Amino acid sequence: MSFPFAQDTYQVRMEWGTTGLARLAPADVVVVVDVLRFSSVVSERTAAGEELALADLAPRSLNGAAVAAFAADQDHAPVVLIGSLRNASAIADAIVDLQNQRGARTSVAVIAAGELTSRDPDAHVRFAVEDQLGAGAIIDALSTRGLDHTSPEAAVAGEAYRALAGAVRHLLGASGSGRELIMRDERAVTAAAASVDADRVAPRLIDGIIRA
Repeated sequence: MSFPFAQDTYQVRMEWGTTGLARLAPADVVVVVDVLRFSSVVSERTAAGEELALADLAPRSLNGAAVAAFAADQDHAPVVLIGSLRNASAIADAIVDLQNQRGARTSVAVIAAGELTSRDPDAHVRFAVEDQLGAGAIIDALSTRGLDHTSPEAAVAGEAYRALAGAVRHLLGASGSGRELIMRDERAVTAAAASVDADRVAPRLIDGIIRA
């Protein structure tokens, strides 16, 4: 009997943070979702033609960059993509294209980064509304493209996004992470992150560099 939390019988899986990724069965593709703000910044900047060094982004990202680095370090060498609300459809299209190129069923682990409560090594990961919605948007986009054999965890995220898609901008601003940014006078960050499908890029991490 397989490990009950591996989600290995499903093509599309969903978990939280590095510990969640470690629980999952190895997947062909790992999508890292850290909506406020790592993934959204990566999407926007690569859409503008930039190439980004993960090491340069890590100091400003408590969790997203760490999840990306952990994913890239897996022994089975998955394709690591950076996904968000801004590029959910582009990520789904890239995965479908990859599956077509491989000519084989391609498994996908969508990893919501969550919010680390501090930089301490034993810091807990806090549930983050924005990452639930970002992961759900990608899972929903995959489903509409025929990759709909989703684990219960992934299915719940996808359905939550579908039901709440019209309120994404409000939910990001009203969430704990959004309110924290607003208190820092960074309201524009949440508005930019809530721009669903604003970018047509699927940034990929290869050898420490993220490029579209």
